[in-house]
Amino acid sequence: MPQRRAITGRSQEPRARFAEELRLLRAMKGVSLRALADAVGWDASLFGKMEKGQTLGGPEVVEALDLYYGTGDKLLTLWELAIADQTQFKERYRRYMALEAEAVSLWQYSVAMVPGLLQTAGYASEALAAGGYRGEELEQQVNARLGRRALLESEEPPSFRAILSESVLRNSLRDARAWWEQLEYLVEVGERPNITLYVLPFGRGLHAMVNTDVMLMRLLDGRAVAYAESDLLGELIEETSQVERLLRTYDDLRDLALSPAESRTFILRVLEEAPCEPWI
Repeated sequence: MPQRRAITGRSQEPRARFAEELRLLRAMKGVSLRALADAVGWDASLFGKMEKGQTLGGPEVVEALDLYYGTGDKLLTLWELAIADQTQFKERYRRYMALEAEAVSLWQYSVAMVPGLLQTAGYASEALAAGGYRGEELEQQVNARLGRRALLESEEPPSFRAILSESVLRNSLRDARAWWEQLEYLVEVGERPNITLYVLPFGRGLHAMVNTDVMLMRLLDGRAVAYAESDLLGELIEETSQVERLLRTYDDLRDLALSPAESRTFILRVLEEAPCEPWI
């Protein structure tokens, strides 16, 4: 049985720690995903997703892996920690959604995807399907995401500023028509008085949010809070000094971005480059 390693700074997040351990054990065993699937009895794609942190799998498959690798209940313990952390993440996310609904001002920076508040049905469907949702659950999640748009369409909507990395506009969808509709929707919402869009083009240099989506929210009581999200972790930030640092970083990014008028022209140019009749 492999010796248990200390949890290092790069693997403290339970879900990442679990995925990391799966990768290490298979590398030490010297087997391919296909060979692992043949030996344990589940599909190779499931093991691939587990090793990438895209899914945690179920207790039965984890117990089978413990048996195969001879690790006692080590993997099951790590899996239970990751499941518990995922539940806590959902609780933090629900609190974030409640704060978002109460905010009077919203400022977002998006690294690679269209902000949830600005997604069309086609975009949301492909994005959520990439995250593993299928069937009825996918439909429910798409409807929930589209429901968030009502916040910006209410009688007294909050002001919303969004800085979009150029990557957001270059990561097109597989469905050409859905991508065209998403770009057209960005142009449309950018004309609303409560919404301002900025594009941060390539070549403006590295910055403090280069790998992290951030939503900053000013609440009715004057407080500002933030929600930062990377590939595997979302964090609600309420400590004043941390939020103020993010606000300053956001202002720095806005200084690097194109003006709203220039950003609109940029999005229109990307739209013009998209298929004119993508439904054909």
